[in-house]
Amino acid sequence: MPELPEVEVVRRGLLPFTAGAHAGRLDVLDPRSLRRSPGGEESLRAALDGRLLGAPMRRGKFLWIPLAEAGEAAVVVHLGMSGQVRVDDATRPDPPHLRLRLPVIAADGREAELRFVDQRIFGGWWLDRLVTDPATGERIPTTAAHIALDPLHRQFDPDAVHDRWRRSRTRLKRALLDQSLVSGIGNIYADEALWASRLHPERRTATLSRAQGHAVLTAAATVMERALAVGGTSFDALYVNVDGRSGYFARSLNAYGRTGEPCPRCRDEGRDGVIVREAFMGRSSHRCRRCQPRPRT
Repeated sequence: MPELPEVEVVRRGLLPFTAGAHAGRLDVLDPRSLRRSPGGEESLRAALDGRLLGAPMRRGKFLWIPLAEAGEAAVVVHLGMSGQVRVDDATRPDPPHLRLRLPVIAADGREAELRFVDQRIFGGWWLDRLVTDPATGERIPTTAAHIALDPLHRQFDPDAVHDRWRRSRTRLKRALLDQSLVSGIGNIYADEALWASRLHPERRTATLSRAQGHAVLTAAATVMERALAVGGTSFDALYVNVDGRSGYFARSLNAYGRTGEPCPRCRDEGRDGVIVREAFMGRSSHRCRRCQPRPRT
C-alpha cells in the first residue's frame, strides 16, 4: 500500500496540473471507484465540471484536491492498495485498469488528463466537505478528520505522541500503524524506523522512555524523507508517480523484505545479525534478530 512518501510524490506531481486549473467533464469507466462518493458519479461529475481546482493537499496517506470556487468542498483521492493518478496527454492510449478520467486545463494553458488507475479497486475518489482542524487551523475533509499529523508535518509534536503511547496498552509497531496516533507510516516505513532505532516491534509502548519515543519517530521522519528524495518505494508496477516512473527507495531498505540477509548494521559492526520475518496482524514484520532483541515479558 502506498505510504506517506508515495502519496506525497503524487501530490507534488499533481500540483502544476491542479492548482488554478479548470476541470472538464469526468469520465467514469468503473463506478466502483466512486462507491464512497455521496450521490455517485452524477454528483461528482456536476461538482467538477468546469470547476476551478486548488492546490492538492495531504494528511498522512489522504490526498485531496480542493474545489476552489466551492470553498467548502474537495475531491478526496485515496490510492488504496494499488491506486495511481497519472497525468497523461489525451492522445496517449488508455493504460490497463483505468477507472476514471478527468480532463484539465492547467493554469499555464497545458491540456492534460488526470487518469485514475486501480488494479484492485480498493481506492477511489469521493466528494467531501471541508472542515477546520482545531489543532492546526487547516481545512481538511471530514473523512480525514480522525487522521493524526505525520512526522513530516511542521506542527508535529513527538512529545504529545509519546505521551499518548505511554498511556496506551499496545505494542510499538501497532502504535506506529495507528493513523489516529501518528499518520503516514505503513508496514514498510514502520519496519525501517524500528530497525534504525533498534527497537522490537512488540515492545510495549507504556515502557518506552521519552528518548526512545523520539528516536523511533525521528527515524520514521528520516527514512520517509530519504524515500521522498528518490520517488518513494516501488516493488512492482502497482505504485508509480504521475508520469509513470517508479520510486527507487526499495534499493535502500535495511530490514523490510530482506529476510535471511545479513543485518547491514551488524555486518558493519562485525556481528552476525540476520534479518528475520515474523507474522504481524495478517502481514509481516522484518527485524534483526540480534540488534532488535525481543523484549522481556
